[in-house]
Amino acid sequence: MEFTSPAGEQQYAALVRASADLLVCLDFDGVLAPIVEDPSEAHVHPDAGDALVALSEVCRAIAVVTGRPARQAIELGGLEEVGEAMEERGRTLYLRGQYGNERWDSGSRRVHSPRPPAGLARFEAELPVLLREHDAADAFVEDKVLAVGVHTRRLPDPDAALERLRGPVAALAARHDLAVEPGRQVLEVRAPGADKGAAVRELLEQTGAGAVLFAGDDLGDVAAFDAVAELRESAARHGTPLPGLLVASASEATPVPELVSRADVVVDGPDGVLALLRLLVDDAAGARL
Repeated sequence: MEFTSPAGEQQYAALVRASADLLVCLDFDGVLAPIVEDPSEAHVHPDAGDALVALSEVCRAIAVVTGRPARQAIELGGLEEVGEAMEERGRTLYLRGQYGNERWDSGSRRVHSPRPPAGLARFEAELPVLLREHDAADAFVEDKVLAVGVHTRRLPDPDAALERLRGPVAALAARHDLAVEPGRQVLEVRAPGADKGAAVRELLEQTGAGAVLFAGDDLGDVAAFDAVAELRESAARHGTPLPGLLVASASEATPVPELVSRADVVVDGPDGVLALLRLLVDDAAGARL
């Protein structure tokens, strides 16, 4: 774990003091689960469940905020069981799937999801021709119901393939009134408007939390980082501080400069995230003695 500045250390200390009022928001892939070649094979770190339940005892609320479909995240993350353990302790686990388009919590155990965007089926039907035209016919296309992910991870030169596809995929998406969310060796096409920043703001309002931690690992998390930064700056200007800690989950092999440059703390993948959460539990408990 590495603080990026003295200000980051100060934010962490303020978070510890405000832990009883804290909302912890965590991405799924790269934060709770290691990145794998096949997204359908991703599973949370074996220690994640216990760490989240322990964390729930010292903070107000925990949320998983992911680009994955909600039901997929629930299954791969064992979130039903984690949420049940939290409910026994009087806490609720929240899930925002597909960048906030889908909602679930451990109290209701129901996924609330909108209809797919009108142009998505037409986009997906035209996509195979585009991939063949740009020497990426073997790209993995992930149907996420409300979105389509075009993964280049399996191709011989994933980064070069992503650059070849970036413009053509964006143009095809625009023709169908869709937005493109770039990520690490993936282009995700979905309806415009929803992002993780909006999801964090909504969760803060719903839970009434007065402090927030967000941990992410990819470009889709930049909106959440910016939202937390804006919220704490606005609160400071109005004399009502809102502690906020930005955590970048980044290994030496797969850093995301856009996140690292914004982060207060940089950790090494899911192992580093869980180590930070355990430290937060210990420090918060110690602060209350």
